[in-house]
Amino acid sequence: AGVVIADQPLVTYAPLYRDEPGGGPVVQFDMKSAESIGLIKFDFLGLKTLDQLRDALILVQENWGVTIDLALIPDDDDATYHMLHQGDALGVFQLESSGMRDLLTRLKPSSMDDMVALVALYRPGPLQSGMTDEFVDRKHGRKAVSYPLPSLEPYLKETYGTVIYQEQVMQIAQVMAGYTLGEADLLRRAMGKKDKVEMERQKSRFASGAEAKGIAAALATEVFDNLAKFAEYGFNKSHSAAYGWISYQTAWLKAHYRPEYMAALMTIEAANTDKVLEYVLDCRRAGISVDAVCINRSFRAFTVPPGAERPVVDGKRVDTIRFGLAAVKNVGEGSIEAILQARKGAGGRFESAFDFFERVDWKRLNRRVVEGLVKAGAFDMFGHGRAALMDGLDAAITHGQRRAEERAAGQANLFAALGGGGIADFRWPTVQEWPLSVRLAYEKEVLGLYLSGHPMQAHARDVERFSTQGRTLSEARSLAGVDEVRLMGLVVDTRTVRTRRGDKMAFVKLEDQGAAIEIVFFAQAWARSQRAVESQEPILVTGEIEEPGEGDDVVKLKATTAEPLSEVRARTTREVRIEVLLDELKGDRLQRLHDILQSQRGACRSRLIVRSPGRFRTEWRLPNVLVDPSPGMEEQVATLLGRLDAVVLS
Repeated sequence: AGVVIADQPLVTYAPLYRDEPGGGPVVQFDMKSAESIGLIKFDFLGLKTLDQLRDALILVQENWGVTIDLALIPDDDDATYHMLHQGDALGVFQLESSGMRDLLTRLKPSSMDDMVALVALYRPGPLQSGMTDEFVDRKHGRKAVSYPLPSLEPYLKETYGTVIYQEQVMQIAQVMAGYTLGEADLLRRAMGKKDKVEMERQKSRFASGAEAKGIAAALATEVFDNLAKFAEYGFNKSHSAAYGWISYQTAWLKAHYRPEYMAALMTIEAANTDKVLEYVLDCRRAGISVDAVCINRSFRAFTVPPGAERPVVDGKRVDTIRFGLAAVKNVGEGSIEAILQARKGAGGRFESAFDFFERVDWKRLNRRVVEGLVKAGAFDMFGHGRAALMDGLDAAITHGQRRAEERAAGQANLFAALGGGGIADFRWPTVQEWPLSVRLAYEKEVLGLYLSGHPMQAHARDVERFSTQGRTLSEARSLAGVDEVRLMGLVVDTRTVRTRRGDKMAFVKLEDQGAAIEIVFFAQAWARSQRAVESQEPILVTGEIEEPGEGDDVVKLKATTAEPLSEVRARTTREVRIEVLLDELKGDRLQRLHDILQSQRGACRSRLIVRSPGRFRTEWRLPNVLVDPSPGMEEQVATLLGRLDAVVLS
């Protein structure tokens, strides 16, 4: 917002109005007119990054007992610069774009001067003019650092002899041509506005001032022309310095207190699920576990659990971030307050899932809130399947509401004394747990992302079997240069456009558990592949990896065709083998397995292999059971047996 400031009531200088009923006064003049009568306009920009820094510092203080003043952190910290040299800047203010991360790996900033310059250099003007490359080459000694005059070294040394700030233009005009500060600011403005008449006047003024200082006319003209050219991409250093310092502060926190920093970042970005997914993957690459929402441990925001609550792997505590309740769809502030209040009344944790239903204030919660929590896995710690919780949800809510009414009527103690009306009276239904695909689909519905897994995890064998060299999407870049590449993943976004000829082409985002790539389908390829892309199952895409451009960390594949996984399997599979342990066939499981195979009829032979470790291994051909080797069949078997490796295709 532009805020106008004057030394007297504004109505003394300009007519005012209110932009809306109850709103504040607004000057009726536009910006330039207001400035022309002597008013000063300030632009105040709000940065959510400042809230994020505040939240991160609170988490650090809570977990480590350390109070940090970011104004006092060292600006020459090796760990921070080392992290940036690797391009590890996701979530770092101003530095997280792919192009900026590429520039970080080339520039390798080593001082605050470099950090300030980064913000000014990563803009279209410097990038397109070659100034950014010139800066990088001079910093690393590939090109010599030089100055138009020795007297300009104090003003250009920090930028290796290059001019990238507007303030440097003003300083050069002062030193070379004797400009006053006021005159130098007028020169800066004239250059920025590209006012030809004013520039001619300034050029004459610059030349005469340089001549008075004994500087050759040819050199003065060359320097002025270079400054005029610079004006096309010059940047204000004070702005760059403010942003560069905040960039460094966020990088410092990420380098030294990564879990706390990332938790605060994901809280701020909770509504942007694409960003949250990026940050979750970034955390996992750094060895930080991102845990699901927990009704006993989650708070409103993303949090970093104290050491005692973190899992232990190989004898070491694993850095952990826990999802916040506010990140669950339909869970609002009132519901969160009710949950936390009930948990506090339970002594800090609910004894069971039903203890939650008995204690919460149902005037502040409803079924949709609890349904979202179930789908997000918030009750998993109690050992009930999500399908059972969902199936018994209405009964549990009714029972919980009745108990609340009894307590309000003063009857709870009487029923408890008689041994009834408590938790023991309620039983969750016994139902088959959701298949992996359903569980993950619900997670994405309420969280905006897959958290406890990814649908492609069930297809690791398919990737090994059908993808080029068994490569996953995170390994796709290594296939650049291979004539024909096959890659497998799940479609998560599709955008179609019309070509100049009126044909449809498409840009498709393909994802697996580790990465995402962009698939480009030109018109003929799209006509062949549209049905597969819209099949809502994993697809196998054939095409060619495009050579990445500078700063482009998104792998792109130019597709020739795409095929649904079910059709790929049917085309390439002769036999379906079901491998089970003898103990897995207890009860009615053998009959249920038979029913699954009968319901998935197809053209492939089937074989049942039963093992009892240390005793026997037996195979039965099932000549009367011809099976469709579809992902759906495999998922049903996996759900029945509780593991993903029971089905083998050959």
